[in-house]
Amino acid sequence: MAGTTIPRAQIATPKPCISAARRIPSSSILCFGNDIKGISCAKLQSSSFISSTKSFSKSFDLNLLKCERNVIKAMSGASDNQPLPGLPVDLRGKRAFIAGIADDNGYGWAIAKSLAAAGAEILVGTWVPAVNIFENSLRRGKFDESRVLPDGSLMEITKVYPLDAVYHSPEDVPEDVKTNKRYMGSSNWTVKEVAELVKQDFGTIDILVHSLANGPEVIKPLLETSRYGYLAAISASSYSFVSLLKHFVPIMNPGGTTISLTYIASERIIPGYGGGMSSAKAALESDTQVLAFEAGRKHKIRVNTISAGPLRSRAAKAIGFIDMMIDYSLENAPLQKELTAEEVGNAAAFLASPLASAITGAVVYVDNGLNAMGVGVDSPVFRDLDIPKADRS
Repeated sequence: MAGTTIPRAQIATPKPCISAARRIPSSSILCFGNDIKGISCAKLQSSSFISSTKSFSKSFDLNLLKCERNVIKAMSGASDNQPLPGLPVDLRGKRAFIAGIADDNGYGWAIAKSLAAAGAEILVGTWVPAVNIFENSLRRGKFDESRVLPDGSLMEITKVYPLDAVYHSPEDVPEDVKTNKRYMGSSNWTVKEVAELVKQDFGTIDILVHSLANGPEVIKPLLETSRYGYLAAISASSYSFVSLLKHFVPIMNPGGTTISLTYIASERIIPGYGGGMSSAKAALESDTQVLAFEAGRKHKIRVNTISAGPLRSRAAKAIGFIDMMIDYSLENAPLQKELTAEEVGNAAAFLASPLASAITGAVVYVDNGLNAMGVGVDSPVFRDLDIPKADRS
């Protein structure tokens, strides 16, 4: 059986604490953490760290009120079936398969962490030539620092599968790939085979994440892109999503969700993002709408894609100007801050949760609002315009 099982971490239990008694007037009041406002209220924080405050005991003797604070943290593999209070992102009991993680530096890893923090079990599909390096890095603790969840435990990856999503089924694999040393020793790694293995190992999944993209000629302008380069970009970056859904949707539980990652180059000109990659992202977004209809009607599965802003990941460095794209975003986006991978991960956790039960066929922008801009305000032509300039302090 191709794959690796990673030991599960210990699960911490919530620890209640009692706030100090407060002297209050005879009228009823609320306790919001350390502020006094009226009777009781739940405070909802981020999707990957959820805390709530409730008033559990009231004493009207001497006009004293005791508030018990119950801190609840969503964590990987949580077995507590009690519902969380408030409006949480709760994925306990859900199983996610994330295709495209090969290190701890990209959006796929961040999505895995957010899903795990909300309670989901994590399965990973890793590119075949990189799977041994990835597994060894996990075992040796190389990723331990970046595996830390908000509750202090480590994200667990239940199993790692060798996966090359370029190949739909064994019949698609050319002979030169079968005899390639990087692939020899691995078996059952096409999309169809991996889906069958996941079914054998776990039965079903609830969440499918496509974090895959590759364009061998991405640094070439579109006019200089070969037919091979163009079709390779489409195959690896967009058809692979269709292939994943074709084989995984039959083993997904009704009400499940699928998420892919796209980029604004699908609808705006991004010079330097070439090799057919802009076309591949446009195809991915179009397919998201069609697949949302088909998977929704036939399987009750939601299909969405996240248009993420620039991230200084290892994969993004392949285009050669990622630092300039980040600087451009800092200068021009409505929110003048660098986008973090965690923000994209949290958006994915929301889309995978019941909170997004009516959202499908959507492109969700997580890019500090850069997609909304029609001009680059950092241009010298706007130097005399009375608009806020980037604050780099």
